[in-house]
Amino acid sequence: MIFDTTQTYTLENDRVLLRPLGTDDIALLLPFSTQEPELWNYSLVSGSGEENFRSYMDFAFEKWKMGDSYPFIVFDKKTQRYAGSTRFYDIQPYHKTLQLGYTWYGKEFQGTGLNKHCKYLMLEFAFETLNAERVEFRADANNARSIAAMKSIGCTVEGILRNNCTAPEGRRSSIVLSILKEEWYNNIKQELQNKLT
Repeated sequence: MIFDTTQTYTLENDRVLLRPLGTDDIALLLPFSTQEPELWNYSLVSGSGEENFRSYMDFAFEKWKMGDSYPFIVFDKKTQRYAGSTRFYDIQPYHKTLQLGYTWYGKEFQGTGLNKHCKYLMLEFAFETLNAERVEFRADANNARSIAAMKSIGCTVEGILRNNCTAPEGRRSSIVLSILKEEWYNNIKQELQNKLT
């Protein structure tokens, strides 16, 4: 698996465009931070409020430069508006694994099917272009909405990492889910395609 974080990767279908996140995009996404601060209730890195949001974005760019992450801005073609952000992270070429997360969308875009389109494109890229063996997902174990969304795209729950990381308010336990390459090709790709149509 070779993921060159210096390259420009754009993922697109008829519903959504994911392009690399840029510093100019802060202004496009900032209204979500100031008007919908609850979007970060379960986030390890809070983007609530302008100062926090700028730190959140700086963290994304820093991890990108380190080769650990690849962040995208999400453009919803249906509404012709920017909807949020997502990224690949914990990229491990030797093990042929990566994680998919730091995903958030404005409330207006939640439950519209946009997330499934994004996840389809990212999983297709991970397994079919990068030849990844495993894509992992993590979330706060109390974040029922996020967990339901991951299960709905075919993720398998592997378990709970108890009290495994520092959160803005104390500690959090994280649920771990995954999709394996053979699962993608055997059934998940087709099932997810069916849900998109």
